[in-house]
Amino acid sequence: MTDNLIVAAREQVSALTQAAYERAAAAGELPAGAVIAGNVDIPKDVTHGDYASSFALAGAKALGKNPRAIAQALADHMELQGSFFDKVEIAGPGFLNFTLGKTWFGQVLSAIESAGNAYGSSDEGKGKKVMVEFVSANPTGPMHIGNARGGVLGDAIAAILERLGYDVWREFYVNDFGNQIAKFSQSIYARCMQLTVGEENYPFPEEGYHGEDIKELAQGFLQQAQDFPGQTPEEDWKAAMAQYGLSSNIPKMKDDLLKYGIQYDEWFLESTLHQSGYVEETIRLLTEKGWTYEKDGALWLDTTGLLKEKYLAEGKTQEQVDKLELKDDVLRRANGFYTYFAADIAYHRNKLEKRGFDTAINIWGADHHGHVHRLQAALDGLGLDGSHRLVIVLMQLVNLLQDGQPVRMSKRSGKAIALRDLLDEVSVDAARFIFSSSNSNSSVDFDLDLAVRQDSDNPVYYVQYAHARICSLIARLTADEGLAVPTAAAVDAGLLNSPEELSLIKALARFPEEVKIAGRDYDPSQINRYLITLAGDFHRFYNANRIKGEAPGVAQARLKLADATRSVLENGLNLIGVTAPEKM
Repeated sequence: MTDNLIVAAREQVSALTQAAYERAAAAGELPAGAVIAGNVDIPKDVTHGDYASSFALAGAKALGKNPRAIAQALADHMELQGSFFDKVEIAGPGFLNFTLGKTWFGQVLSAIESAGNAYGSSDEGKGKKVMVEFVSANPTGPMHIGNARGGVLGDAIAAILERLGYDVWREFYVNDFGNQIAKFSQSIYARCMQLTVGEENYPFPEEGYHGEDIKELAQGFLQQAQDFPGQTPEEDWKAAMAQYGLSSNIPKMKDDLLKYGIQYDEWFLESTLHQSGYVEETIRLLTEKGWTYEKDGALWLDTTGLLKEKYLAEGKTQEQVDKLELKDDVLRRANGFYTYFAADIAYHRNKLEKRGFDTAINIWGADHHGHVHRLQAALDGLGLDGSHRLVIVLMQLVNLLQDGQPVRMSKRSGKAIALRDLLDEVSVDAARFIFSSSNSNSSVDFDLDLAVRQDSDNPVYYVQYAHARICSLIARLTADEGLAVPTAAAVDAGLLNSPEELSLIKALARFPEEVKIAGRDYDPSQINRYLITLAGDFHRFYNANRIKGEAPGVAQARLKLADATRSVLENGLNLIGVTAPEKM
């Protein structure tokens, strides 16, 4: 039995309609042999049935008959016995409207019961290897709230893809090489010198990192140093300081992310790409394929040529491509050092070629949008089909609000809001739910006041309260009435017939489809919206339908429906890394 009863019912409508057509043709009421592809849709108005088929309208020309006459012939030969449906009616110009029966509603409850926490799973991914690389914050300072949003987006996308049958790998790319590390070590060195000879005697570099965390690193370094700056070569000091700073910062980043509910399969060091010669090898391959040239002592990538090929392959006209302001990129500077872009190309070659991931998914800030097509094109140039195998999810900014006003600085530290500052103010559950509540293409307004409120205006509280309410209900009925949640097989689903009951079961049936859409679009907010809707459907069901004191069959059926809702709420919350409390 499939979990996705929405799709199963749609497919059954098509099969029932086709069978009815073949019987009508055999009876001589319709011409035989026509191939007709009508649509099967779910009407917004439930009075029009649960599923509507346009077979009769689509077949009017091929069959040479009025759609209403075709629909009547189909209805006359429709055999619904043993199907999901209780009845079929003709509507409008020739639609066939199908109404679901208790068999389907019972199967929804059975599917949730049998699958448990795996409800919504599928083999759509067929075990394909997918890497999700996310956060990858610069290790030269604390992670900020933008990283917090990227963290939950990446982690939730990974969880959703796992549910869909992909073999998923979570990775953090550590930029521990290049200009930012040179600036990092220079900043620590300058603070060490100031602590040694006085701030007035050693100027701090204007382009250095000015945060208090650099001063703390300098103090820590000096406490464990064997001698003082100025007594050994400056470059030796800087190398040691960079290593000290990274060895201090990276564990803190891991701790912060672990507190946030995120664990990685690997923290991949950029430095290993350089030390192994992999960057050099990658650029040599691009050169061998004719995609590089030298100018002013530097080695350049023919990004313009690569992008033109990419855009033309995607359907742009030559005229459209010619109007684009395309630019080439430096891969190796005149001083012999490789650029960050060169390392990035090598890193993604490592993902797709060396480690064999079918797809690489990156979560990036929207300010990196100009880098997306250039990197994909470079991978195309290596023959790795980067245009299809590299997926970039761009996320917009986070606007932190309190008392209706923007918040940009931490009250505690006086610095930009760090992830650890945020988690001092709000729960991990609230942070994860709110950050994943909007599509990545939309900015997030994170209201600190709303995030800590315990009422229905707070979306995470609203959903968690629905789960806790059901847990309390089941516990109370067990203690007071001796009722236990029955098996789906023991329930007469035909007793669940109020509008609120039927609406709730249909909402539960949608969950596998919601997971599929969220995976297709790399959009965890699909799950958030679904959970809020499901919580509302449950509250309406519970307010309109008693359980205690009802006839045993009705009470058992409603109790089973409540428990199925509890299971799906927990399931959905788990996908986005939010807990499902039993008490609130």
